[in-house]
Amino acid sequence: FSFLQERLRYVLGLLVLLHSTDSFYVPGVAPINFHRNDPVEIKAVKLTSSRTQLPYEYYSLPFCQPSKITYKAENLGEVLRGDRIVNTPFQVSMNVEKKCEVLCNFPNKPVTLTVEQSKLIAERIREDYYVHLIADNLPVATRLEFYSNREEEEKKKEKDVQFEHGYRLGFMDGNKFYLHNHLSFILYYHREDVEESQEHTYRVVRFEVIPQSIKLEDLKADEKSMCTLPEATGSAPQEIDPTKENQLLFTYSVHWEESDIKWASRWDTYLTMSDVQIHWFSIINSVVVVFFLSGILSMIIIRTLRKDIANYNKEDDIEDTMEESGWKLVHGDVFRPPQYPMILSSLLGSGIQLFCMILIVIFVAMLGMLSPSSRGALMTTACFLFMFMGVFGGFFAGRLYRTLKGHRWKKGAFCTATLYPGVVFGICFVLNCFIWGKHSSGAVPFPTMVALLCMWFGISLPLVYLGYYFGFRKQPYDNPVRTNQIPRQIPEQRWYMNKFVGILMAGILPFGAMFIELFFIFSAIWENQFYYLFGFLFLVFIILVVSCSQISIVMVYFQLCAEDYRWWWRTFLVSGGSAFYVLIYAVFYFVNKLDIVEFIPSLLYFGYTALMVLSFWLLTGTIGFYAAYMFVRKIYAAVKID
Repeated sequence: FSFLQERLRYVLGLLVLLHSTDSFYVPGVAPINFHRNDPVEIKAVKLTSSRTQLPYEYYSLPFCQPSKITYKAENLGEVLRGDRIVNTPFQVSMNVEKKCEVLCNFPNKPVTLTVEQSKLIAERIREDYYVHLIADNLPVATRLEFYSNREEEEKKKEKDVQFEHGYRLGFMDGNKFYLHNHLSFILYYHREDVEESQEHTYRVVRFEVIPQSIKLEDLKADEKSMCTLPEATGSAPQEIDPTKENQLLFTYSVHWEESDIKWASRWDTYLTMSDVQIHWFSIINSVVVVFFLSGILSMIIIRTLRKDIANYNKEDDIEDTMEESGWKLVHGDVFRPPQYPMILSSLLGSGIQLFCMILIVIFVAMLGMLSPSSRGALMTTACFLFMFMGVFGGFFAGRLYRTLKGHRWKKGAFCTATLYPGVVFGICFVLNCFIWGKHSSGAVPFPTMVALLCMWFGISLPLVYLGYYFGFRKQPYDNPVRTNQIPRQIPEQRWYMNKFVGILMAGILPFGAMFIELFFIFSAIWENQFYYLFGFLFLVFIILVVSCSQISIVMVYFQLCAEDYRWWWRTFLVSGGSAFYVLIYAVFYFVNKLDIVEFIPSLLYFGYTALMVLSFWLLTGTIGFYAAYMFVRKIYAAVKID
């Protein structure tokens, strides 16, 4: 059902997109109008930490619980992200202020934390955990104000405001742990225009919190669950001593403010958390450099090729030409099928599947239909699209396998449907076992895993077989020259024609085009940021495709000029060279940006990084391979062969 709801949301989103021109993105759901005194439900999503990378559900810690705990039905993306959305006992009503109220039902009896619970809370505070709540699908944010490095006079006037997601569970001072037990909610509403006779309606447009730690003695509570907050200067924070039982009160206050922010742009606060200017400069820089280099490469290749083809086609000088070295000499071997054609075509099939999925996801997200407001939509869409793109993967793999003189099409189709997904599933399953051991909500539940397996074998596998069958039956790719019976001897190659040197050289240009974007993507994945710059990402993806294709063509041209005709596997490996740089960058990011020290978080980081690098290699390798294959067919069709 949740998937159907997602689909309906997209259709709604499309309709809104067609009608709205002023909003920056299309929100995932219709706005909810509240009247005064209507309840605004506060739900908890999860606890996260960039130090451990293990999300936990809200009630894994001894917070106050409502009389009945109900979990929201979640889509696939939310489950995979570790979200476990659950109700909380906070009583918030639209436009109704609350000075200070005790959260649990017994104001005179404080909450007593056992030694185990105190230990657990202290450990989570040390691990730098954040709590994530939502009100009307809007995540809570903590306002951070600081002075930027401006002139002294301006300092007095202007503060820079940034927001961080969620609020800190607590803080440490020396070796002591302090818990944020009082939450001051600040909710902003936008008053909607209505006719005079009607009652005003309100929409929630921002949700902020100021967490405070206040000692039990300083919070004076009465029988009606009301409490009085102490003066800011004289209060002591609520310490949690992990060696003994602790007594405390959980309290909260609610403050409402009117805002000019329209409902359509209420996410802008959350999405402008990082400096967008850096982004613009880096993107423009990448575009200019890549197109400049691309232009130069294209000019050199085209001029050299024209000269080559003109020389090879001169009737008079055929005798001289045959004695020269060059790519024409290997015409009888250039289309000789490589070793392991089934594995090559299977990997390329998976690459096509990934390419189609990424292209559609980025394009749809760029139109604004996968914004952060529709939680888990991006991941759900990506999973389903990968399954359905099996048709295209199978078709291209089948046709290439037939071209490479393969005969066992059923085995080839099975290999295409299981090789890459099998590796991904295997790594994820092993990592999942470790996460299960930690009782984290990031562990994929067993029913979800069974559902994913059913999708793999029930949707993806049959579609790959279907595509493979039609691809294998189709006419193979038309190679312009015949292959000789006896393979030609390959001359000894120079050191710079080595595979590894090729990978290093070929990876620089595509990686240089996208490494700034990579920083933002890594921040989104590992530091719980929102990623929303899909317009930039689409541009970067196009640059990546162009640069991979050109580098691949240059490398295969040099290889054929060196009379080495074993280009099939080599092109696939070398074109994916930028994946090697992504791996190095991931190690650099781990050492410099993340504060991960424990074994399991490190294992998770490198496990998921390995998956990213493998997928990126398949993607770029496939782009490069098809560009090189088209190029080789074109140049051999242009020369006259006796």
